[in-house]
Amino acid sequence: MGPNRPGRGSHVGTGSVMVDPAAAGHGVGRALGEAIVEWAMQAGCRGIQFNAVVETNERARALWRSLCFVEVGRVPGAYYERDRGYVDLLILYRALS
Repeated sequence: MGPNRPGRGSHVGTGSVMVDPAAAGHGVGRALGEAIVEWAMQAGCRGIQFNAVVETNERARALWRSLCFVEVGRVPGAYYERDRGYVDLLILYRALS
């Protein structure tokens, strides 16, 4: 967790979350997501931006939607999956103020 960009962009937070597939469905991702939102609010951020959510990761996308994040952008073919080839990365955002 930290600012998405230094200086004039530091009012927007960001974070990275990765959950072991063996822990899926046990609330680990939700706890991490809620911790990022809480940290950003406590830090005075005006919003949170995630720069790289893989479009095929339906669990992650559902989690972020449930935490009020919306898709604001897409980077075509920016991530390579062995079984699917090149897929898009999504940019997600949640306003806090």
